[in-house]
Amino acid sequence: MRLVLALVLMAGAAASPVLSQTEGETASPPFSISTLETVRTRGYVICAAARPMPGFAQISPESLWSGFDVDICRAVAAAIFGDPSRVEFRPLSGESRFAHLVQGEVDLVSRTASWTMSRDTNYGITYVGTSFFDGQAFMVSDSVGAVSAYELENLVVCATTGTESLGRMRDFFFAGQVSYEELLYEDREDIAVAYRSGRCDAITGPASWLHAIRRTMPEPGTHRILPERISKEPYGPVVRSGDKQWEDLVRWTLFTVINAEELGVTSVNIDSMLSARTPAIRRLLGVEGDFGAPFGLERTWMRDVIRAVGSYGELYERHFGAANGTPLRRGQNALWTNGGLIFAPPIT
Repeated sequence: MRLVLALVLMAGAAASPVLSQTEGETASPPFSISTLETVRTRGYVICAAARPMPGFAQISPESLWSGFDVDICRAVAAAIFGDPSRVEFRPLSGESRFAHLVQGEVDLVSRTASWTMSRDTNYGITYVGTSFFDGQAFMVSDSVGAVSAYELENLVVCATTGTESLGRMRDFFFAGQVSYEELLYEDREDIAVAYRSGRCDAITGPASWLHAIRRTMPEPGTHRILPERISKEPYGPVVRSGDKQWEDLVRWTLFTVINAEELGVTSVNIDSMLSARTPAIRRLLGVEGDFGAPFGLERTWMRDVIRAVGSYGELYERHFGAANGTPLRRGQNALWTNGGLIFAPPIT
């Protein structure tokens, strides 16, 4: 009897979900239905985006979302439904962005959360690729007269307290034996207010942050983001770990817009490109081959993505280009063929 009871208890333990976890880690809940199936049944994608950050995500007075990261989410919706509007956006703070994803409350995170080893391995999430290469930089007004971070000296520099950015700034100035004064604040909004009021001569943080702050200045053209980068901060879409099909779908949606730019396909010329003889273009647009089969999508799903949001170049120009009044040079975010780091595997 004791042996039978022990076997029953062992079987019950094996069939029960594991509830314990290592302290500091987030346990991934068991999902018996694929994310793609869940999204299709629901009828729309739920995407976590940043709280308003010009260029990446912002909300109009009419509650309409726009931005670079927002369009990545719309591209995924276009891939699945052929309709980029079938997406719900949820603004999440930095502290909660991954917890909501792991618990299944959102399907995708597309916001400025840099890809690091600890995030990629400890939280039950997977970065599918890099959509934007960022790095810590310095911004100054034209009155400072600096064109390089190595020219900064005897200035008041604003930074966020308790962050890696602060440590990097200190290391940078220590290495150059530079005299300067720190003025520390808790978040980006406080830094923007201080810089706008003239309390600091320079501010430091990810270049994307500086660009967002510059766009809010009364005369953005009189402020310069210096070219040096003192950190590596790659951003990209994030999904829950353990759902390979969904991971591949989001990854290849990103690769679709990158390959489109490399092949010269845009939302404007896409119809004329359907008659192109280049095999790579014909595969991209679903004229040859069926690359939707692994996901159960239409063979034209990549065509739907490009028609909806454009190529990577169009995305970048739309949200960071001259039309916004404060262009952000592409730099590392240029295609690999133009000396940048943006690269996608071929579609074969």
